Amino acid sequence: MTEKSTEKVEIFGQEYKIKGVGDPQYIHKIAGYVDQKMREIAHSSGIMSQSRIAILTALNITDELHQEQEARKMAEKKLEGEAARLSKIVDEKIGV
Repeated sequence: MTEKSTEKVEIFGQEYKIKGVGDPQYIHKIAGYVDQKMREIAHSSGIMSQSRIAILTALNITDELHQEQEARKMAEKKLEGEAARLSKIVDEKIGV
């Protein structure tokens, strides 16, 4: 059975204890990413409210996720089309 660990991370000046299964370095990597995004938004927007910065950060990260998902779907469709095209060529070559 996989054991949960608790990692202390700092995000935007606040310390959090994160429980998770898996690589503790991954937890720190993700927390570091959120911290970086929050700091970027705070710097570029001039907003001082932590809750507003957190919400804008969540929206920005969600936008990144959705863009990546759409790009992945498009790549999968392209690969499926290419696979079908190549399969047809192979079938024609071997006389199927």
